[in-house]
Amino acid sequence: MDVPALPRHRRRGDPSLARRLLLLQALVVGVVVLTATVVAYLDARQAVQEAAEQQTTAIVESLGDSPLVIEAVTGPDPTAVLQPYAEQVRADTGTSFITVLAPDRTRYTHPDPAEIGRPFRGTIAPALAGETFTETYTGTLGPSVRATAPVEDADGEVVALVSAGITVEAIGRDLAGAVPGIAGTALVTLAVGGLGSWALSRRLQRQTRGLSAGQLARLLEYHHAVLHAVREGLLLVDGERRVQLVNDEGRRLLGVDGDPTGRHLAELGLPPELTAVLVEQRTAVDEVHVTGTRVLVVNQAPPRAGDASAGTVVTLRDHTDLQALTGELDSVRSFAEALRSQAHEAANRLHTTVSLVELGRTQEAIDFATAQLASAQRLTDRVVGAVGDPVLAALVLGKAATAHERGVLLEIDPGTSVGETGLPGGDLVTIVGNLLDNAIDAALAGDPPREVQLTAVIDAGRLEIRVEDTGPGVPDEQVARVFERGWSTKDASGAPAGLGRGLGLALVAQAVRRHGGTITVRPGPGAEFVVSLPLPVPVPAGATG
Repeated sequence: MDVPALPRHRRRGDPSLARRLLLLQALVVGVVVLTATVVAYLDARQAVQEAAEQQTTAIVESLGDSPLVIEAVTGPDPTAVLQPYAEQVRADTGTSFITVLAPDRTRYTHPDPAEIGRPFRGTIAPALAGETFTETYTGTLGPSVRATAPVEDADGEVVALVSAGITVEAIGRDLAGAVPGIAGTALVTLAVGGLGSWALSRRLQRQTRGLSAGQLARLLEYHHAVLHAVREGLLLVDGERRVQLVNDEGRRLLGVDGDPTGRHLAELGLPPELTAVLVEQRTAVDEVHVTGTRVLVVNQAPPRAGDASAGTVVTLRDHTDLQALTGELDSVRSFAEALRSQAHEAANRLHTTVSLVELGRTQEAIDFATAQLASAQRLTDRVVGAVGDPVLAALVLGKAATAHERGVLLEIDPGTSVGETGLPGGDLVTIVGNLLDNAIDAALAGDPPREVQLTAVIDAGRLEIRVEDTGPGVPDEQVARVFERGWSTKDASGAPAGLGRGLGLALVAQAVRRHGGTITVRPGPGAEFVVSLPLPVPVPAGATG
């Protein structure tokens, strides 16, 4: 069963769901990449500044503890000793300046010799108190990140200060070196995200057939509307034999309570034969199956030809009423055939009677005609007198004529007495008709005399129906399977198309269960079927619901 192609057209200006998702993903990826780039840049700037602070702090602490510096600041000419030393350290460490100064801010060293002897610009109070600290300050070289530390003599007195710094411009150059890596990472991330979004969009485009979100929503609404409105049962089963979808009619026909989605077929409580067909997931065309209360026509096929792994699509049609009508029609047809047969026999008897009269044997003609009429009338009187339900009476007369035609004697037990039962005529036809047909066929398979006996009585508010035959009977080991669809002792060649064999007794059991009755069978030789049906409680005249 091929799935029909979805419509590919959409209204102008209504983009497909895939395109909308692509645009949304592109926006999200762009925002994420931009945010990540900004955060990475800020982290890099913070890292460069912290590195500058750590570097300058390490330099001033080393110089503050250097014996050379301590000895020079207490000597007669600190600049002569410290200026070349500080410049060498500055060149080796890559800092912007290293300044050694007196506690009164007078500079001993500076990258610009013209600044030596001038006051130092910056904060020195924490250093005079013996602490090393960092700050960002604008000095003679511009804004810089600097660290300042005290230089103490042997007595712990602050005799000088050391300040080292890196200009913000130099920090910016270091930060600029990290920008290409950040930008490259951002571009690669953007490209990967964009490519992934495009691939996902293409896949979604194929799966949604280019439909827009509005069209998909309408298709879903139509899907639910069709499932609830269709008068056929629909069941979708996956490859693991679990129910994926069942509509309202399907639940009603299968007699399943609640939503069975996700449940295994074996958990639905269906008849074994129907469960086996569904579990096998083989192709089925108009197969008739009997459940507890219904006759179902089942069709089953994979959603795509040859794709068994995708599960199956099962459709169910209610054949119960049609089967009942078919049973009634079969009974009417049998009755009509019996009438034609009786008409043929009546014509033969009439010819015989006329011939006897023509031969001058009037008394023999009268005796012959009277005997034939009495025999037929006795059967009719017995049936009509014992069976008050007209449908059941007509059925029994028809079956009696059919049995006589086939060489089987159908007898009505003298104790039979049935008035109006209140039971549906169709169900009575199904139960009695199939039991009599089965008994007649069984009697024909046995040895003479071939007989079938019908007993029907009403006792304690229940209709008891007993059908007994002189056939070979039902083997003990087969009693449990008698009422399963497909069980039969007859050849299937004469069965109607699509029905197969072994349906009659299954329909009888179904009709009996539908009315809350019971059915039992006595194994052979000479099988006996006994049906007990509770009669409907009559509603008193004038009663209201």
